[in-house]
Amino acid sequence: MSEPLLIAHLVIPEAALRWTAVRASGPGGQNVNKVSSKIDLRFDFEQCAALSFELKERLRAAAVSRLDGEGRIQIISQLTRNQSDNLADARQKLAELLRAASVPPKRRRKTKPSRAKKAARVANKRVHAQKKQNRGRVAAD
Repeated sequence: MSEPLLIAHLVIPEAALRWTAVRASGPGGQNVNKVSSKIDLRFDFEQCAALSFELKERLRAAAVSRLDGEGRIQIISQLTRNQSDNLADARQKLAELLRAASVPPKRRRKTKPSRAKKAARVANKRVHAQKKQNRGRVAAD
């Protein structure tokens, strides 16, 4: 196996990562039938003690489409025909996902429209209503 995954102040132990190599799909000539270069990386983040509860919650929300049946994050890489390069790519994708989830979302600040904006909206409604009223039938004189 390789060294632990380092993300800023986090160290993901190698025991939390499981990967398998399978045959890749797509073009590749005879090589595609002989070599298992596609990497299927699984990260059991629920059991990882290095992650806080809040980070696990954000990670679960961010990676909902990548979760497998057992709740692990699944990352697939078949970028190259080289198994080690694909493993490095999969680990990089996981690191980016963890970096994105480690940034707490900004709290929404409640805002109200200004008095001028409210007045402009009401004036625009009056103009629009008057325009529609003018579209009525013409009175016969």
